[in-house]
Amino acid sequence: MGAVFANRMAARLSDVEPIHWATSIVLALVVWIIYTLDRLFDNSKPGGAQTPRHLFHQQHKTLLWPVVAGAAVLAGILVFFLKKTVWQFGLVLGAVCAAYVFAVFRLPANHPALLLKEPLVALLFSAGVWGSVWAQRPAISGVEWAEWLMFTGIAFQNLLLFAVFEQAERPGSDQRSLATVWGSSTCDKLLRWLTFAVVATAFGICLMADNDSVRGGLRFAQRSALMLGIMSVVLYAIQRYPRYYGKHERYRWLGDAVFWLPVLVL
Repeated sequence: MGAVFANRMAARLSDVEPIHWATSIVLALVVWIIYTLDRLFDNSKPGGAQTPRHLFHQQHKTLLWPVVAGAAVLAGILVFFLKKTVWQFGLVLGAVCAAYVFAVFRLPANHPALLLKEPLVALLFSAGVWGSVWAQRPAISGVEWAEWLMFTGIAFQNLLLFAVFEQAERPGSDQRSLATVWGSSTCDKLLRWLTFAVVATAFGICLMADNDSVRGGLRFAQRSALMLGIMSVVLYAIQRYPRYYGKHERYRWLGDAVFWLPVLVL
């Protein structure tokens, strides 16, 4: 749902209206399929399920595999309702995502390439959310590029923040990530700078953008930029109080819930 809400915000910012009803369904299905396959493939590695999320997928894998197959068939059917430029873009991005999931499944847990997981997943996620809109546009404005970069930074901030919390939860785990290699101190500094960059960009758009630079309207560009800034600040608040948000995986619930916030400006 977070991907759907963000996609709708991007569509309104780019003045791509109306968005076909199948777009949101296909996007939601594909995001869920990739997330679920990632967990199912992780569980097939030596060591099995190591987190509550993975344990859930392990316990329900006999149900999840046919559901994933059914979701893939449904998404494949709905693709024919989308514009040609959208499904062409989706075909390329889908191939990249499939290659990523396959590579993660094949690589050992301590492979250096897995250190790219957080930035790469953030980039693929934001590309799917915004690229399906941009595929319907002949040109992209500077404000749109700026807000896409903000969204990508927030997605990376979300994933890196989770990696830091997961390292604290399982200090002896053999799973490598940027958090295990850089250390919590370096990651904390990077997360703070990400928040600063996103918030500074939001204020920059509010102060410098004009009607000629935004197809979806200046006021909406300002509101969406401020909402992206709020999303980043919420993640920063989670980072600031690790003891509280680390209990019962509160960081995960709230950290993923920030992607629902764009619905407030739609």
